[in-house]
Amino acid sequence: MAEALNSVYKAELIDCREWSGLIEVMAETSRWIGWYNRQRLQSASRYRPPFEVQAEWTNQGAAASVAA
Repeated sequence: MAEALNSVYKAELIDCREWSGLIEVMAETSRWIGWYNRQRLQSASRYRPPFEVQAEWTNQGAAASVAA
């Protein structure tokens, strides 16, 4: 899984442009990680943002705890 994520990172960010230095790479990487974790739509989650899927999962767990 880590290799797959690294491939996506390199294809979507690193290999797409010229970089002026390490600081720029670090700043853009931080932004990319935020986007990837919070906004990127994925087919496995029916093209919903990750935060929405996580909220649904958390709410299901809370509902199950109340029902038990």
